[in-house]
Amino acid sequence: MSATTIHAGCVVIGEAGVLIRGPSGSGKSALARRLVEIARGRGAFARPVADDRVRLERRHDRLLARPVPAIAGLQEIRGWGIVAAEHEGAAIVRLVVDCLTEPPERLPAPEGRRTSLEGLILPRVAGLAGDPLAALALARLAGRDDAIETR
Repeated sequence: MSATTIHAGCVVIGEAGVLIRGPSGSGKSALARRLVEIARGRGAFARPVADDRVRLERRHDRLLARPVPAIAGLQEIRGWGIVAAEHEGAAIVRLVVDCLTEPPERLPAPEGRRTSLEGLILPRVAGLAGDPLAALALARLAGRDDAIETR
């Protein structure tokens, strides 16, 4: 199986990987740190998997996210620099979070709540990075959906 590398971040909360996408400067790294902080505050296992670049691979109808080896265990803190950070070696992606640069639609269409990656349909939430998006992502994880095969 071949892996695809994308510009994104990933954290694991409990057993669920959360893939965080968005353009440069949209708040992906800050949102990842906030998700980990909130989850740990609630007593859940939470740890970063990858920052800036994520390797995605479809395995057994699941989407596996791993860090790119050259930057594994490194995180960017805007205005500070690159720092060493604990990380998990992999996570099964259960949710995709898209950090937008414009506010999302007030009432998005149902198809906007899912996205396709590597031939799998995954739950998706989108919004401006920050606590409201973090809360939405954690709420969506509570009603976890698995990937659905599209091929």
